[in-house]
Amino acid sequence: MTVEATSPPAIEPAASALGSTVPDAAIDASAATVAADPALTSAPLDASLNAAVDNVETATTLLDTLREWLIVGGPVVWILLGMSVVALSILLIKLWQFYMPAPEGTRAVRRSLALWHQGKADEAIAQLNTRQTVPAVLLLAMRGKRSGTDQQLLREELERVASFRLNQLKLLLRPLEVIANLAPLLGLLGTVLGMIVAFQNMEAAGSRVDPSVLSGGIWQALLTTAVGLAVAIPVVAVHSWMERRVERIAASLNDAVTQVFTHQPKPPVASGKVANAA
Repeated sequence: MTVEATSPPAIEPAASALGSTVPDAAIDASAATVAADPALTSAPLDASLNAAVDNVETATTLLDTLREWLIVGGPVVWILLGMSVVALSILLIKLWQFYMPAPEGTRAVRRSLALWHQGKADEAIAQLNTRQTVPAVLLLAMRGKRSGTDQQLLREELERVASFRLNQLKLLLRPLEVIANLAPLLGLLGTVLGMIVAFQNMEAAGSRVDPSVLSGGIWQALLTTAVGLAVAIPVVAVHSWMERRVERIAASLNDAVTQVFTHQPKPPVASGKVANAA
């Protein structure tokens, strides 16, 4: 039986083919190993971490935008930014003044007037304090009436104290009004100055005017108007609200003091023995 000799396979082609397929096979094997091992899999980022990253990116973007506006807007935007800081400080001060404690003292005033109408002057006075505007003036009125002070002198003293207390509540409202009036005018001034610069650049360019130069100058000029309005609008709203609040306090004060004068306390009812003896 004769064995037919076979030619050995070509080594070089096989080696080259093996060499071309080994890297892909190794990558597939390593990928399968990573997928099979839970410790090697890449877990998704925590949701809170993603939110924190987004917040940092948003804050960075806002700071970059604000910095660009300050550079482009020039001194007018810097002035408007300072005015907004002043307005915010005044707002915080007035909120503290209006709510710590509330100037009206509505509950204490109602209890005091109810006791006063019943003839319980001492108990009515005990309900009031001197920290709040309306209760303090009402306390002065009740004490004056109980002690029998001349009504004309008492009214003048009440008017003086009430005017002083209301002026304290109106304190710093005038600066808010000034900021609300000046902010749009400053923004308009910045716009006019920016437009002047933009047209000067067009004149310098001559016949080779680039439309982007004009458009860039216009938006830079309008930026100051936008900032001025952004400062003025909330300041106007806050000033109107605070002014109306002072007016309501003044009306409540006038009503409470008037009740002290128009509703005389009822005299205490005498007992039967005392009435018979009389």
